[in-house]
Amino acid sequence: MTSVARPSVLEGIEALPVDVTSFVGRRQQVTDAKRLLESSRLLTLTGPGGVGKTRLALHVAAAVRRSFRDGVRFIELAELRDSSLFAHTVAAQLGLHDQPSRTTIDMMVEYLGSREVLLTLDNCEHLIDDCALFIDAVIRACPQVRILATSRQSLGVYGETTMVVPPLPVPSPEAVPSPDALTQYDSVKLFVDRAGAVLPGFGLQSQDCAAIARLCRALDGIPLAIELATVWLRALSLGQIEERLSERYRLLTVSPRNAPTRQRTLQALIDWSYDLCSHPEQQLWARASAFSGSFDLDGIEYVGAIDGMAPEEIRNIVLSLVDKSILTRDERDGRVRYRMLETLREYGEARLVAAGEYGAVHRRHRDWYARMVEQFQADWMGPDQDSWILRLRREHANLREALNFCLTQPGDAAVALRLADKLGTYLGAQGFNSVTRHWLDQALAASSEPSPERTSALRRNGWVALLQGDVDAAQAQLNEAAESARRLGLTKESAYVTLVEGVRAASSGDIEKAALLTADALSGFSSGDELSGRLLAMSLHGFILGDTGQRERGLALLEEAVAISVQRGEVVWRAWALLALSFVELDHDLAHAESAAREALQLRRRVSAKVLMAFAFEILAWVSGRQARHVRAATLSGAAATMWRTVGTSPDYFHPVGVVHHQHIGMVRAALGDDRYDAAFQRGCDLSEQAAVDYALETAPSAGEQRQADGEEANLTPRERQIAKLVSEGLTNREIATHLVIASRTAEGHVQRILTKLGFTSRAQIAAWYVSGRNVREPSIPSD
Repeated sequence: MTSVARPSVLEGIEALPVDVTSFVGRRQQVTDAKRLLESSRLLTLTGPGGVGKTRLALHVAAAVRRSFRDGVRFIELAELRDSSLFAHTVAAQLGLHDQPSRTTIDMMVEYLGSREVLLTLDNCEHLIDDCALFIDAVIRACPQVRILATSRQSLGVYGETTMVVPPLPVPSPEAVPSPDALTQYDSVKLFVDRAGAVLPGFGLQSQDCAAIARLCRALDGIPLAIELATVWLRALSLGQIEERLSERYRLLTVSPRNAPTRQRTLQALIDWSYDLCSHPEQQLWARASAFSGSFDLDGIEYVGAIDGMAPEEIRNIVLSLVDKSILTRDERDGRVRYRMLETLREYGEARLVAAGEYGAVHRRHRDWYARMVEQFQADWMGPDQDSWILRLRREHANLREALNFCLTQPGDAAVALRLADKLGTYLGAQGFNSVTRHWLDQALAASSEPSPERTSALRRNGWVALLQGDVDAAQAQLNEAAESARRLGLTKESAYVTLVEGVRAASSGDIEKAALLTADALSGFSSGDELSGRLLAMSLHGFILGDTGQRERGLALLEEAVAISVQRGEVVWRAWALLALSFVELDHDLAHAESAAREALQLRRRVSAKVLMAFAFEILAWVSGRQARHVRAATLSGAAATMWRTVGTSPDYFHPVGVVHHQHIGMVRAALGDDRYDAAFQRGCDLSEQAAVDYALETAPSAGEQRQADGEEANLTPRERQIAKLVSEGLTNREIATHLVIASRTAEGHVQRILTKLGFTSRAQIAAWYVSGRNVREPSIPSD
């Protein structure tokens, strides 16, 4: 009951993780938890490790999700070890990565304040204080939010209801050991279910009943313990497992006398599993504990290869540990990764410390990820940006672990600076600006001596602070970076500092100064091989030239930047150059502006760059306003506003963009009137990320798209319009049927007819069509 496909720590979760094994028993606990959630704002499922709290929480959340208008959010905390990142981690999983000039908790409370949602916080026990503060703030300020938590202890929050998750019921010694009698016990059902997965065809036979009953009692009905025990059916008989387990319990004399029996039983089982591993398997189990979250074969081959353990030997040991369920195999996108249950990882870590290998193994772990980041930086300006972003996203927990280790080791501050600085490229592309500043602030505090690494980190930190509107912090760091670059003779860093100073000038509205500074920066990069800096400088200088009336010069520079990026197969700076070009062309060649913004948004699909998405939505909204498509313009403005909030910045932090932004809003609001503008804007705010992209790109089939774009009213019946509205709210056919009290087949037929009439092929297109306001014929609005 512990095998759950869990999400990455940095990912926003819209859906619950999918069970990878069957869910056995717990019907009464699911019922009880649902009842308690109806009367309590906070329900905490408590119990020992391995008892199945996570699986129960997932099934309860799935059972009640339709009762919450805005659904459920599952937030996994087991892999988070740095409590100072708690708020950022929760915000990231809610899709809220940054918010300038406000605490992250205040930002999350504001986001949740108007939503009806169930938050499921999993594995809170090591972050009790942080969880309690966050939950207390949410309960006080967000009346429609309920919280379901799992923890090994209560959270101590006022109004908390706790529910102890017990072990699965086990047969009593007096129970008649027959198949019919034993199948009434969920612990036996689980044992038989998992044994069947290990030995196909395994069933509850009369001759095995007594042994299985005794095993389930000896394991105290703890799901994890049962699952670990059944693994050994590959090598041992039921009697042999029972015999060895009994011997281990008699040897268990060092656990605290006041420790719960269940915890001692689980410890004994893990001790026993460890002892049944060969010495090399035990070593690799311990060494694998250095990883946080999941890892790949290349990583464990490097980190585990000390004391003469060869890579080919490690491969065989990994296979053996997977076979013994110490490691779990997870395949996604054609890549196999491995992970350990947290209980097993903690056990391995204790063994690593006892063996005196903790420092050596974690240094190899740090070196592996430092090399990965160096390679990422070397390959970034090329065709593999999307694959690198996917790889680093998978490794985020391990990168955080490597940074943490560096910051605790004397003499490793420079390594931490390099890691944090180079990771800033990836984190910035993803929109994780607050996380970037967190790591850079810590690394800079640990290494105060002037160095190239510190200069680069200061410059990057100043850039991110500027993006967040923190001008004072940005200026202080840029001043120090400039002085350090001058003293150390760092020409490249001087050019970067000058470029960021140009952005600061533009942000404040001093466009003439910005033009001079960005020109100086571009000159500084032209003499070197820093292509990333050169392309950024070309985009910014071309943008500013266009804004100061030098359109032809600006376009020439931007088109050159696009051409260089295409030649290299690069995506991020190409998208920025296209968006700058689109901005320059807004008042000159609207078709060119629109096509460039669309191309940039399509490129965004490869790298998930949320800042790019925000700017692209913004420009396409301006284009639509100039085309007198005012409902679409307001809707796109709403989608842009949501994305700006997600990345923690605003058009107002860059003066030229802020000026056009406010002019656009005023024009479209005047054309639509306040009520219609606000309704369309809110529909845009409510679009999911993918729906917003589909809407912005107008990805409907051409016939249906053109019919709706021309303002033709769709020939839908009132019932079909009602169902289109429910589709736009994310309801499935079955949920629509329940809502309207009709048959599921009837609902399915209505949806199919809507698709046919509109010329669409997907429900997402129906949703985008409905929220755009095209489902109601608009009166003619004169063009500006």
